[in-house]
Amino acid sequence: MCGIVGATSVSEVLPILLKGLEKLEYRGYDSAGVYVNYSESKDYLIKAKGRVSALEEETSKVEIHGTSGIAHTRWATHGGVTVENAHPHKSEDGRFYLVHNGVIENYEALRDTYLQGVTLQSQTDTEVAVQLIDKFAKDNQLNALEALRMMISKLDGNSAYGFLLMDRQEPGIMYAAKRKSPLLIGVSEGTNVVTSDATAVLDITHDFIELIDGEVAIVSKDKVTLLNEAGETIVRAPYHLDIDESATDKGVYPYYMLKEIDEQAIVAHTLAQHYFDEAGQIINIDADIISQIKRADRLYIVAAGTSYHAGLVGKRYFEQWTHTPTEVHIASEFAYDQPLLSENPFFIFLSQSGETADSREVLQNIKAQQFPTLTIANVMNSTLTREADFALPLLAGPEIAVASTKAYTAQIIVQVILAHAVENSGLDLKEELAKLAIDMQTIIDDKEIFKTIAEEALDGQRSAFYIGRGLDAAVAMEAALKLKEISYVQTEGFAAGELKHGTISLIEDATPVFGLITQSKTAGLVRGNIEETKARGANAIVLATQSLSRPGDDYVLPDVNELLAPVLSVIPAQLIAYYSTLARGLDVDRPRNLAKSVTVQ
Repeated sequence: MCGIVGATSVSEVLPILLKGLEKLEYRGYDSAGVYVNYSESKDYLIKAKGRVSALEEETSKVEIHGTSGIAHTRWATHGGVTVENAHPHKSEDGRFYLVHNGVIENYEALRDTYLQGVTLQSQTDTEVAVQLIDKFAKDNQLNALEALRMMISKLDGNSAYGFLLMDRQEPGIMYAAKRKSPLLIGVSEGTNVVTSDATAVLDITHDFIELIDGEVAIVSKDKVTLLNEAGETIVRAPYHLDIDESATDKGVYPYYMLKEIDEQAIVAHTLAQHYFDEAGQIINIDADIISQIKRADRLYIVAAGTSYHAGLVGKRYFEQWTHTPTEVHIASEFAYDQPLLSENPFFIFLSQSGETADSREVLQNIKAQQFPTLTIANVMNSTLTREADFALPLLAGPEIAVASTKAYTAQIIVQVILAHAVENSGLDLKEELAKLAIDMQTIIDDKEIFKTIAEEALDGQRSAFYIGRGLDAAVAMEAALKLKEISYVQTEGFAAGELKHGTISLIEDATPVFGLITQSKTAGLVRGNIEETKARGANAIVLATQSLSRPGDDYVLPDVNELLAPVLSVIPAQLIAYYSTLARGLDVDRPRNLAKSVTVQ
């Protein structure tokens, strides 16, 4: 959940490292640090609490030169948010410098066993790792690579790591190793880089070598050597990542979240173009995916957070169109409490990053049981897409804001397309998606309406509710997550019929209750539930589709096929969350305690 970037070059690397950290700040922004090596006798370690801008201010106070270095932006796991706990961490004698993503499960046991007499400067598991490297190097006359491998051999099997190490005695060399945590090596003429996310270094290169679990890489400015777990040299060609660097910039937008909300109509259009030919026939979905799903007696959708909510919507498509029972599971629960499975299951993993640690744990367990797997993700060549039997892209483009928007709607649309590919829905789906994209843009263009709703309904409120039934209940959960995660308003989203079973006791005068009404079968029931909350003093805000609307509703959504309505009804919730957060003076893109890609369990 933190961000790593390292570089070794013929040129100065500090600008590369700082720009890379800026790009990676969405992965963690509690603190940041940089180590730059000029020579064996001259190097710099600078760390700062807070955002990357604070680190940039500190580095501006020192004239720093060097052609190799490593840097890190942190999301705290072990130890509080302090300069001492910021990465890079160094060994007691100042020889080794280490940045790390992940969690070392047995760090306390390692500390107590091997580091008696070593004075630790932080509370982190990472410092334990770098001190172990130093100790093993001294006690066993090992070089940096050997000491790194020995340290890794002592880690608990559940530990996740992405390590990037520098040895002061070897200027210009970086050592990278990973397990359960993403790490890529970017290659170019005169400069090689290591990063946890390719978007950090797209100004340097678009060519990357993926590091596989258990491998170690030795990286210099003109050479990359890969070693497998047995220490044998292996060769892996780089792949080219075709992403425009400008896609990772905010451009004219004040926040990434607003930019990404605005891009959703374009994403819908892109998906229609990718998955349908001119005649409206499905393309770019492997026939084996379709046949495997057709053979399955049950589908299992596994995901976390926003992706889980998208799966709740997708369940309806698979059950209604393919007539296959479908279950949706939270990855972190499924990983350690696997339910009784059917005889012939098919697993679908939903992820934005393709690196979600809990989902990967499930994927590995399922593959060990030899069940077929499909990953639907926004980042191809990610761990989940690489390790599943099949993968389908979301094509949403880089999503930087912590609060997911366009990846969520893309996940729903790809599930729609996949279910239609398995068993024709009877819809002219390409045409439906084209209309959907137009309607999405219509809603997005009504920003001022949602700004007014947010400011009037949520000003000074400490709690809120989203309610609906059927697909609207699934959207209510995602809508509530959007509001709570960035504006810190305690928000619940749930099936409206559950109000009377406890939750209505929380309704007070002026409590905002957002009612979603897009499903004709339950529209009257939801209206009744809304009236129940109003009778207890709630401030009810009704969002309804045109054919189900009534005078006085706060926003009327365009009519679409009811099964596709979740793609539209979530957009007002995204914008309401955005404007509520702005009104509270909070950072929309970087909510407290959260990071974009959850790569630890």
